[in-house]
Amino acid sequence: MNAFERGLGRYLDEGFIAFLRTVRVGIIGAGGLGSNCAMHLVRSGFADLVLADPDTVEPSNLNRQHFTLAQVGRPKVLALRDNLLAVNPDARVEAHVRAVDADGMTELFGSCRAVVEAVDDARTKKLVIETLLPTGRLVIGASGLGGAGVAERMRVSRPLPNLALVGDLSTPCDAATPPLSPGVGMAAAMQADAVLHHFLTLYKENRP
Repeated sequence: MNAFERGLGRYLDEGFIAFLRTVRVGIIGAGGLGSNCAMHLVRSGFADLVLADPDTVEPSNLNRQHFTLAQVGRPKVLALRDNLLAVNPDARVEAHVRAVDADGMTELFGSCRAVVEAVDDARTKKLVIETLLPTGRLVIGASGLGGAGVAERMRVSRPLPNLALVGDLSTPCDAATPPLSPGVGMAAAMQADAVLHHFLTLYKENRP
């Protein structure tokens, strides 16, 4: 157990920390939602992540994504892996510089118990749900988090037992309501919280 995990032991019992090490979580997208959600998950004790994103870090990303100016030009998943390992060097972070299609979801995330949908494209969002929900995996999506004042309209919807959707499900990220750090970060934190709550509940229910 490294220094980070020993420190985490101040808040979580050793059994739960050990349990979280066995839970593999996939994150599709390493932008505003994915990068911040991944960091919250690692700081919460998850230590086995699979990341997929084809993009590189750009200056316009830095207003809301968990990257630094020095990382501009690097593939997002590789930069994010470095940032996560800087918090917990014993985490296992599998990083794929690639877009994800239906076949790729099964290939990359077949061993994951939960998958976070953290992409902008509506078509990919739909594909994630259609491909992964029937497998019984926990799927956490997000929609409607643009602009400011999001705390007044942000919520978690649970249309199915293994599906949670974060956001107001209507406000787009556009010129009038751009993606900003507070709203995007809040949604990412709520996605991570949904994952953490699910597995904390499962752990308590099955603890001897």
